[in-house]
Amino acid sequence: MRKIISNFYLLFSFLLIHNLTFKIDNCSAQWIQTNGPFGGSVRSIAVSGNNMYAGLESYGVYFSTNNGTSWTQTSLNNKTVNSLVVNGNNIFAGTEGSGIFISTNSGTNWSQTSLNNKTVNSLAVKGNNIFAGTEGSGIFISTNSGTNWSQTGLNNQIVWSLAALGNNIFAGTDVSVYLSTDNGTTWTQTSLNNKSVRSLAILGTNIFAGSYFESGVYLSTNNGMNWTQTALYEPTYSLAALGNNIFAGTNSGVYLSTNNGTIWTQSILINQDVNAIAINENTIFTGTNGGGIYLSSDNGTSWTQSALKHQYVNSFVILGTNIFAGTTSGVYLSTDYGTIWTQTALNNQEVYSLAISGSIIFAGTYFSGVYLSTNNGTSWTQTALNDKWVLSLMTLGNNIFAGCNNYPAYSGGVWFTTDNGTTWTQTSLISNWVSSLATLGNNIFAGAVNFHPEYSGGVYLSTNNGNNWILTSLNNKSVRSLATLGFSIFAGTDVNGVYLSTDNGTNWTQTDLNSISVRSLTARGNYLFAGTLNDGIYLSTNNGTTWTQKNQGFNGTPTVSALLIANNYIFAGTEGQSVWRRELSEIIGIQNISSEIPLGFSLSQNYPNPFNPSTSIQYEIPKSGNIKIVVFDALGREIETLVNEKQTPGTYEATFNASKYPSGVYFYRMIANGFIETKKMILIK
Repeated sequence: MRKIISNFYLLFSFLLIHNLTFKIDNCSAQWIQTNGPFGGSVRSIAVSGNNMYAGLESYGVYFSTNNGTSWTQTSLNNKTVNSLVVNGNNIFAGTEGSGIFISTNSGTNWSQTSLNNKTVNSLAVKGNNIFAGTEGSGIFISTNSGTNWSQTGLNNQIVWSLAALGNNIFAGTDVSVYLSTDNGTTWTQTSLNNKSVRSLAILGTNIFAGSYFESGVYLSTNNGMNWTQTALYEPTYSLAALGNNIFAGTNSGVYLSTNNGTIWTQSILINQDVNAIAINENTIFTGTNGGGIYLSSDNGTSWTQSALKHQYVNSFVILGTNIFAGTTSGVYLSTDYGTIWTQTALNNQEVYSLAISGSIIFAGTYFSGVYLSTNNGTSWTQTALNDKWVLSLMTLGNNIFAGCNNYPAYSGGVWFTTDNGTTWTQTSLISNWVSSLATLGNNIFAGAVNFHPEYSGGVYLSTNNGNNWILTSLNNKSVRSLATLGFSIFAGTDVNGVYLSTDNGTNWTQTDLNSISVRSLTARGNYLFAGTLNDGIYLSTNNGTTWTQKNQGFNGTPTVSALLIANNYIFAGTEGQSVWRRELSEIIGIQNISSEIPLGFSLSQNYPNPFNPSTSIQYEIPKSGNIKIVVFDALGREIETLVNEKQTPGTYEATFNASKYPSGVYFYRMIANGFIETKKMILIK
């Protein structure tokens, strides 16, 4: 009896360990967010004790308990949050188009209030009253924590900002500053009456108003009866006070005044649109348009970027072991495959495209043309192409090609340089928005977007270095991305998925990925990856005939604007979720399970067998070479390529997922250095 019990516990322990091992392995088989690049488009910030909340464009509210060292996305995760305010245990979030949401548990859960169909630009608390400034409908008030809302007497204005001083509440609108002394029942226009006031702040009994179009900061010392323009003339989005200091967030960074606006000093946080400023004790937090949140504990003398990983990543390129990412706030560099990202000196431009020529990095920007760096991003120089929105870059020999937008008319299309950007020449493709470029042999392909009737989209081909272009038969689609694989070229389009041509664009076939917007493409071996709009990543192992979604681990299904394969990783640059990575061998179903050199080639029987729907195939290779493992159906038709790449000696395991195939007998064959072996497997559903 004791032996039976002992054996039972041994078996139980084995099963438990085996199960835990399976779960751990399964957890690692997914996308992991890298440590950056830090940043994001932050519209609003609120601080309450040790808790900090950030309202983002399109991605809701994030929450930090450690001054921005780490952030967690709350369940309000798909709204643009223009304003935040904390009132006791309640957090209110004013959104774009969806009104106001409330959380009573630090952002874990959110409920939409009855003010549910407005764009709310500003929020303020005065006693038990909450005021909400809306887009075109004036100001609403709630006296019961957001359960009910009533429209105040200011009911037909765009209200950008709100502030309370004693019994007074001030509203910054698109045309003036208004004052109410009776909780919003009536409003009086102050003498600051021809300004678009985006921000308001109180310092003692002084009121500061930040103006946008008319530029700068105004001061009133008598409740808005009179206003004086201070010495700051920059368009001002945000204001906050700390002690005797007033901070102004502008379209060129943060300014500080210690004497009520008589003198302003620009801090070192420059070249940033500062949408929001919040203060917690002696720490200042700024929300920027692309760089996320910066904080300072020394009155703005120095700033630290918080770890908000919410950057928009548009492009990748690799030089040696250095990976560069083009983002909405410049170029970032990682020297350790995503463990750490640092911002390069190009930190004040939206970067849409990157390319490498020798040891030179080229960056295509938003209406500032092309920059280059010869020292891994330590410094950048603007080239002679200095006034274009450069959507795509590509090198071919000594030539660098730039695909541009077409504004002004006939200034876009494709440009090229033969002298590293000293001079640029426009090719004959002059009137298109060229969002992608690729080469296949000596042929150059340009993918164009047809977002406007006068611009024909599709794929263009040049066989003479860009001197002449012809529109291929793919001539009525918006083409966002291009990639080549062997003798095939693939085009990722808006709405219509991926198209394939095997004859240099003479004919195109729509692949099985046919009803989705594809923003990025990349290929390695027989593996083709597609990054999509709001649907993550797809993989094809058979030239686009079939596709499998590969989104395990992502936060939802992100828009993937850039893809890169490096060091056995595939990197995904997302819109609003920074950079993610995944082991290439894992995502394509191949794992190196031993580096011990086998005695010879061998192909094992799949396990389990019979199987449903997945099975593992183990194989051994004694020397480096190209390894190919393919799957055939009972009629001998090749239906899947599991492996087709150069591999080093060792023992490997490939996975075959047959979820899209019917029950039956299948065969798999390994081909390597003259070694050929075929085995049978059975799928039972």
